[in-house]
Amino acid sequence: MRSVLNFLLFTLTFELLLAQLAPPNAAGVAMGHLHYHVRDIAANRRFWIALGGQAVRLGATEAVKFPGVLVVLTPGPSSGGTNGSVVNHVAFRVQSFAKVEEAGFTVQRLAQFPGVGSINTPEGERIELFENSATNLTFTPDAGPIDAVADRHNHPLPIPIAFHHVHLYVPQGADAEAKGWYVRMFGGVPGRRSNYQAADFPGINMNFSGQATAQAATKGRMLDHIGFEIRNLEALCRQLEARGVKFDVSYAKDPDGVASAWLTDPWGTSIELTEGLNRL
Repeated sequence: MRSVLNFLLFTLTFELLLAQLAPPNAAGVAMGHLHYHVRDIAANRRFWIALGGQAVRLGATEAVKFPGVLVVLTPGPSSGGTNGSVVNHVAFRVQSFAKVEEAGFTVQRLAQFPGVGSINTPEGERIELFENSATNLTFTPDAGPIDAVADRHNHPLPIPIAFHHVHLYVPQGADAEAKGWYVRMFGGVPGRRSNYQAADFPGINMNFSGQATAQAATKGRMLDHIGFEIRNLEALCRQLEARGVKFDVSYAKDPDGVASAWLTDPWGTSIELTEGLNRL
């Protein structure tokens, strides 16, 4: 009976993702957006639409909507791509690489990891892809039964595409610490995705790997920051401040009624917290 209920909740999760960002977890947190600074807005918009996204506008800003995430595009220079940055890459799930290739992409497959590949944006950003045949998608919680939202990683994708993970490269030996920080601050489910330390949130799996070489902060890179969409952001900001978080930009609302605040994690990941992107 429990397995049937979990499957129904898993299916409902993806049905909700089709229409909007994921419903938040108990802490009020869900994945929100990826914000890229690019030279050619039109070329990047075509890329993301061909991958399966839908063009939208956030006020005057260009964006492409996917199940579980908004890809925000603004014009401007960058100091480099994700390679060499603490956020090394982002990943999406697709049903099959064949469908991606039918859309005109060349998928670079990883021979050592069946079902895993990547494509490149017009400006050279590597986007990792997992098809349903991949064997390293599964998520295992550190303790207790897996909840229905995190269990989405353990089933075939029932829709054409969905956001999957952001992979942080942190100093050697800091991967468990980084996972713990995201769990404490944002209420993630601690566990492992394949052999990686991971924290799961609605719409995103955060993965952490230790690296011997120092990685650059995300601010100013092509992927400048990631964003979480928050229910009751003002209250969460107070909680984070009580836990010792120093905000780069304090809580405020813009003329469209969207609230935001900015912080940087201890490893250099710039994070925008928003409330109200779904309304736009």
